[in-house]
Amino acid sequence: MQNSVNDAGRNGPIVKSLLENDLYKFSMWQALMHSHPGARAEYSFVCRNEPEYPLSELVDDVDRELNHLCTLFFKQDELDYLAKLSYIKFDFIDYLTVFRFQRRFVELGTDGSNLVIKASGPVAHVMGFEIYILYIVSELYYRRMRGEGIIEEARRRLVEKVQYLRGELKDSDQGTPFILFDFGLRRRYSGAWQREVVGAFARALPDHFKGTSNVLLAKELDITPVGTMAHEYMQAFQAFGIRLRDFQKASLEAWVQEFRGDLGTALTDVIGIDAFLADFDLYFAKLFDGLRHDSGDPYEWGEKVIAHYQKLRIDSRAKRLVFSDSLDLPRALAIYRHFRGRIQTSFGIGTNLTNDTPIGALNIVMKMTSCNGQPVAKISDTPGKTTGVDPTFMAYLRQVFDKPE
Repeated sequence: MQNSVNDAGRNGPIVKSLLENDLYKFSMWQALMHSHPGARAEYSFVCRNEPEYPLSELVDDVDRELNHLCTLFFKQDELDYLAKLSYIKFDFIDYLTVFRFQRRFVELGTDGSNLVIKASGPVAHVMGFEIYILYIVSELYYRRMRGEGIIEEARRRLVEKVQYLRGELKDSDQGTPFILFDFGLRRRYSGAWQREVVGAFARALPDHFKGTSNVLLAKELDITPVGTMAHEYMQAFQAFGIRLRDFQKASLEAWVQEFRGDLGTALTDVIGIDAFLADFDLYFAKLFDGLRHDSGDPYEWGEKVIAHYQKLRIDSRAKRLVFSDSLDLPRALAIYRHFRGRIQTSFGIGTNLTNDTPIGALNIVMKMTSCNGQPVAKISDTPGKTTGVDPTFMAYLRQVFDKPE
């Protein structure tokens, strides 16, 4: 096992299957292809922290990987797997049978020490690039720094995590169990390492580890693929010709019409939790199974959601909160215990599972910046996660939703 992780794919292509993407990419892809097939968008890559060496040094390797990505197609067994998911529709499967990424939609270059990547073109095409690009950059970055002892230390930390969780959960309340998912594809150390991590948790903690966002790993390890929507889905509705004040309600309604009760977890922080709850009325609160937290104080966020359900006369114990913001196991357990018995919870942990090594993790994202020629933005409850490139639009968005800087 150790040699397979240390040596796997050092020089081979990083993306080996188009199924190795986060599940919510497929769900959003299908939803937007059905509701707005002619929409066009632009995505931009950003590194939020200081890397150990300039990412611009990776430009030739990224170019090679993107060229390889654009030769791949979905294999029949992969399409058959997607077709078995109740919420994936046959016409979307038919579309994927002929789909190939087009290299002309991705611009790659450098700006000083920075790596510049922009994907622009039809939403039904370019939105798929994001996760592949992120884990391409991440794995290329770590390939240059792999040395003696890195995986050994990562493996020691993995064993420690499993033992810690076993000890903490031996007397856990089985009525509201602690539920954990892997959300670590985009910033993983390597594909082989993610496989080892997910496999270890799935074997050791089957009553608590319930799935992964990585669809290929879910297929190959026979566990549940997990995910619903991301910010880009709701942001796109800022540019779909509806009144800006109504974009959240329009996006939620379109999701309900597309999935008819499946994938019922809504993301709350495109404009912040207060603005979201103002739109999340009794209709949506009954239709959606729960909400996902991705910014701001998790305790304050959860208390606001529970109070909102109570105000609507909904039993919060029948609903679920999914926490996914910069978690590690101790923090997730503390949140679980805080809300236990009042509402169901589950936890998606990413980088701390799939890239906990002696080398610091890259904080990389690739966000939608415009749609249909108009700027789009996110005003996060965590200021560092706010995204938007047009200050005029940002000011207008803040005014509409009463979100002062």
